[in-house]
Amino acid sequence: MTEETGFENLSHEEIVESMLVSARSIVRTCMEIRNHEDVVIITDTHTSEIGRALYEAAAEVTDRVLLLMIPPAFKPGNEPPSPVGDLMRKSRVVLIATRESLTHTKARINASKSGVRIASMPGISKEMFITGGITADYNALQIEISGMNNVFRRRREVHVMTPSGTDVKFTTGSRWILEDNGICNRPGQVTNLPAGRIFTMPKEGTMNGKIVFDGSWEGELLTKPVEMKIVKGKVTEISGYDGIEEIIESFNIPPHSKRVLDLNLNKTVAEFGFGMNSRAKVVGNVLEDQVVRGNSYFSFGDNTALGGSSNTGIQKRGVVKKTTVLLEDMDLVLEGKIIARKRK
Repeated sequence: MTEETGFENLSHEEIVESMLVSARSIVRTCMEIRNHEDVVIITDTHTSEIGRALYEAAAEVTDRVLLLMIPPAFKPGNEPPSPVGDLMRKSRVVLIATRESLTHTKARINASKSGVRIASMPGISKEMFITGGITADYNALQIEISGMNNVFRRRREVHVMTPSGTDVKFTTGSRWILEDNGICNRPGQVTNLPAGRIFTMPKEGTMNGKIVFDGSWEGELLTKPVEMKIVKGKVTEISGYDGIEEIIESFNIPPHSKRVLDLNLNKTVAEFGFGMNSRAKVVGNVLEDQVVRGNSYFSFGDNTALGGSSNTGIQKRGVVKKTTVLLEDMDLVLEGKIIARKRK
């Protein structure tokens, strides 16, 4: 069940106006687009109305803006048509509102290397665009997240618990990432929207306990919890949920990297993070679900982006609700409320 948002009661005119309000926030606050900048907006047949709202908002700032509609990708990672890739690389700002993600495509990577600022919103829906995490105050979110920097210094031992039964401990294996705040104003910077999370890589081999996913798994809302037993940083048992066979089988996908032959690496706990976005809701979209304030997520598989050695090219992600996150002598989150203070 998703939370009631009031979206279903809006008229067509109210929807159009609300979409423009969100689009203006992205253009002016998140991307800080200037009147001399070339802007490319990429959409597809599933998200064309969102693309139109972004176009209108950008056109209020600059007349150097193009709206491109591409065919829907058949699977994530498909390259856009080559002329689209060329335009991306030659622009200053790219906004991507498509059903499937273009984040890992060569077109996006080449554009980033050329200094293009990019915001990607894969799987975005009109309801999410109007009432979800994208409507957050990203300036305030940036200030709050960056202000927590001192909390994470020289503290490495983490304990995560939830009312549904999650109870795991691990040692951090890299620094905590505090840049997922929705502000994308530097050359070459890339952000996913909605944004608003703090995350890190668990040190390989250190996580032990159990995780009970009661929010969503890979963008699918869970009607029954999924329990995973974790031993030395890897999943060893999976139980619960009506479609549990599909989840188990998803860990048996051959790694993308030819250098990796061990399927067990897909079961590596690759990332842990907790949400900071008070406007986000668990709706069955990976990006939205993982930034819900007070919830946490765990991802499995490839951890190389954070400095790990599990080079599988695959990541699976699940969300747990109302977490308690303890960092040595600090209470980061208590039953879904962001605290970030020393324990008494």
